[in-house]
Amino acid sequence: MTNGNRISRRQFITRAAGTALGAVSFPYIVPSSVLGQSGGVAPSNRITMGCIGVGGMGTVDLQNFLRQPDIQVIAICDTDKGSRNYEKDWYRGLGPAVNLVKEHYAGQTTAGSYKGCDGYGDFRELLGRQDIDSVMVATPDHWHALITIAAARSGKDVYCQKPLSYSIVEGRAMADAIARYGRVFQCGSQRRSSEACRMSCELVRNGRIGKLHTVYVGLPGGHISQGYKEPPTPMPVPESLDYDMWLGPAPWAPYTRKRCHWTFRWIYDYSGGQVTDWGAHFIDMAHWGMGMDYSGPEQVEGEAVYPRDNPLWNTATEFGFECRYTNGLRMIISNKTSGVRFEGTDGSIRLANREDIEKFEPIRPDENRLYESRSIHRNFVDCVKSRSITAAPVEVAHRSISVAHLGNIAMRLGRKIKWDPENERILGDETATRMLHRPMRGPWHL
Repeated sequence: MTNGNRISRRQFITRAAGTALGAVSFPYIVPSSVLGQSGGVAPSNRITMGCIGVGGMGTVDLQNFLRQPDIQVIAICDTDKGSRNYEKDWYRGLGPAVNLVKEHYAGQTTAGSYKGCDGYGDFRELLGRQDIDSVMVATPDHWHALITIAAARSGKDVYCQKPLSYSIVEGRAMADAIARYGRVFQCGSQRRSSEACRMSCELVRNGRIGKLHTVYVGLPGGHISQGYKEPPTPMPVPESLDYDMWLGPAPWAPYTRKRCHWTFRWIYDYSGGQVTDWGAHFIDMAHWGMGMDYSGPEQVEGEAVYPRDNPLWNTATEFGFECRYTNGLRMIISNKTSGVRFEGTDGSIRLANREDIEKFEPIRPDENRLYESRSIHRNFVDCVKSRSITAAPVEVAHRSISVAHLGNIAMRLGRKIKWDPENERILGDETATRMLHRPMRGPWHL
């Protein structure tokens, strides 16, 4: 499958033999399973994929897509050619990911070798290939919007890791681009494919706890990473890393190991700390149970504690903020509890807690049922084929992460934010409004 059209076996072999930057052409050894033999998937039913960002979660996503028999990964992109500068000293990056793909498909060939996966340091080169149907994006947050929008414009479907966006404006631009170009999009919010999470939300939506009035959302606090006390002094840029490309639209800053890779999430120039990292999961689940997938709060206020002894990591380590919705619902988010708890007039239920679920009468066939999927990755593949809405579509992911972004804005400013969820604008606060977006370092722009 390429852009929704069938291709012949000869076209498939020719197109899949694209080369990396400056590389010479080489013969492409096709596994028999890819050609529809031995019970495999024929090329006319395959979806070709390029993976952009293959660090910690990116490699996990890559491995999950390699397990899908009708996905063929033919390109990888990362700004790090390969290093141990990732969490847990994992050896990750471009080279290791390309080798992972080649080893996987080599195991399906009689010759025991495979050369059909190319490596790139610039995502634009990968997106320029016409033989790629879909992309997986697992870069740091500050890159999600630009890559997703470019991918949609180039006619590719997108699986993008959570949190969806770096800012509310960027999230809206992503949702608009996916709609404009008619692409299939899945956010990596895997709890949307959890049976226990779905059952909890169905019980709430069908009134098993009476009238819902409050949802408590507990997120981790602090900065979960070793090396917090490591001085953020400038260091030489590793030879493996294209640091300027890694920064991309973010402000220029001197390189230090604790700025890049996994610990980027503790720096506001690239992410929003635990509020957006874990908030992307649990605020999303709260909205699912509340029936607020396509809306948002009208008021947000809270406070936070920020690091004083680390000038590099500046996201909140302790926090609490409350969101009020037009229908009277309250969502209280903090690092003082854990998970999600729905409170109603007739009881409560903890998200995905089997003991709580079993207390209630099961959902009947005639009651409100929520979207059911068993795997966030498999669901994406199925929806690319059927051109159906996914379990975690871009608009829903945008509305969920907007709550986290608003919480960060309110806590950083130390004042109440009034929000118009229909028009997605902050009311009566010019400073807060400017924080809905960020200037981008040239030449990058939305």
